[in-house]
Amino acid sequence: MAANNRIQPVNMATSGFKANPFPFYAQLRAEAPVYRMTANRPADNPLWIITRYNDVAAVLKDERFVKDLKNALPAYQMPKAAWRPAFFHLLDNNMLAMDAPDHTRLRAFIHKIFTTARVEQMRLRVEQLADELLDTAAKNRRFDLIEHYALPIPLITISEVLGIPRADYAQMYRWKKGLMSAASQPLQRLGRFANFLGFANYIRALCHRRRVDPQDDLISALAQPDENGDRLSDAELQGMVILLLVAGHETAVSLISSGTLALLQNRDQFDLLRQNPALVKPATEEILRYYPPIETATDRYAREDVTIEGVTIPRGGQVRAVIAAANRDPSQFENPEAFDITRENNKHLSFGQGMHYCMGTPLARLEGHVAFNTLLARLPTLRLDVPPDSLIWRSGLTFRRLETLPVTF
Repeated sequence: MAANNRIQPVNMATSGFKANPFPFYAQLRAEAPVYRMTANRPADNPLWIITRYNDVAAVLKDERFVKDLKNALPAYQMPKAAWRPAFFHLLDNNMLAMDAPDHTRLRAFIHKIFTTARVEQMRLRVEQLADELLDTAAKNRRFDLIEHYALPIPLITISEVLGIPRADYAQMYRWKKGLMSAASQPLQRLGRFANFLGFANYIRALCHRRRVDPQDDLISALAQPDENGDRLSDAELQGMVILLLVAGHETAVSLISSGTLALLQNRDQFDLLRQNPALVKPATEEILRYYPPIETATDRYAREDVTIEGVTIPRGGQVRAVIAAANRDPSQFENPEAFDITRENNKHLSFGQGMHYCMGTPLARLEGHVAFNTLLARLPTLRLDVPPDSLIWRSGLTFRRLETLPVTF
């Protein structure tokens, strides 16, 4: 394998990089499939980037890589954590940041909710919602597909499932928009702090209300003891709700918006799906492969020295498995740079692998199926309203999502 010094360093979290990260990932797959990234990082804390399909799939399932650094390093080797307000620790009380047995216990509370059969019962509501949103958006020949379609479908759907009062949807959207926006300047960081404080206080109060006065919604169900008498702590319950509202919602927004962009960029595939709505299932899987909502899996840490592709990642080493790179690996996918909605045997990694496989997969797929078929049936002449190279992608390492998607018809 070629040395790292042949790779031109980049900042993978910038908006500019997000616009087209795929050539860089192709170079890493070919020359440095286990890449020690030091750009924009402390010299003693590199990030190991994994890009080949088989390696990414293995890392996602390998129990030698853990989500909680405390399970990788002894206490005396743990880096000193920067202080942060107590309510920010809600972010640590969710399944994405946990290993077994805590992850297993929390997952048991919710896995029955997102079965394919239960999610299928939501189809009529999602179809109604998609039609209502297009009724409003199509009153103008130009609109932002994210703000008026891709964002409200998953936001309203998950809010209704959780039991968020409809009167609070607008405020919920403002908080979440503030949380997901870039924050490189002091005033921007202060704004994100304020957004999270308001959001966390709201979720805390709502969870408390559902503890004492249960309703027919998911928060109430999670707030009650399970059949064995086990019960989520207040912090675990609040962390679970925040995870469902933020992470699950963001991936669905990206699926619908990036998927629409891919279809608009490949008009033959747009027309093929419009003429053959039954292709929506393989089309959605191809969108997930081609433009995955999660570009890199969240941080993992080596529990011991692990050697991959001849490179040893030391114990405690921070690792990012790049799903967007694995999904275009020519060793796994024929003609991987082509967008083909009839692709067969599409074993993309966009929902993860192993114990952290996305539980919201059935709902995300349903929302995608409905959103794409409804959009193409209702607006067959849909097209971009701006040059493609003017589109702005959100900064950040994990998600890949457009800020806006101006369209016309």
